[in-house]
Amino acid sequence: MRNKFLETGEKGYHPIRKLKVIISGMRFAMVDIAVSYKLILSVFVIVPSLFLHQWLDTSIIILATAMMLSAEIFNTVIEAMCDYIQSDFDPKIGMIKDVSAAATSIAILAWIIVLLVEAYELFFNVTL
Repeated sequence: MRNKFLETGEKGYHPIRKLKVIISGMRFAMVDIAVSYKLILSVFVIVPSLFLHQWLDTSIIILATAMMLSAEIFNTVIEAMCDYIQSDFDPKIGMIKDVSAAATSIAILAWIIVLLVEAYELFFNVTL
């Protein structure tokens, strides 16, 4: 795909090639245990929610899971880039990684709250 700012790359838009890149990136992300186990936990709550026809609850869980997975993937990318740029210990790189992890923790906390509330409502049939 051509970069319109740098004037580099091939002309034209190739949606199939773009889809291959997306699938490749998701495959690399799912190898990370921090991403895959959270996705599995979400599926354990999404499936009963779908069977009980709780469409709004399912949508909320999917949205929270997508937010959390995006944060995890961004955190993984930031850490990999920092390790690539500076393989030795550097306090500035450590600070960048800490801030990235803190941002991810906020998304994970929101995801955990949503998952717990929705699981409680689904499995104990109680509306909060």
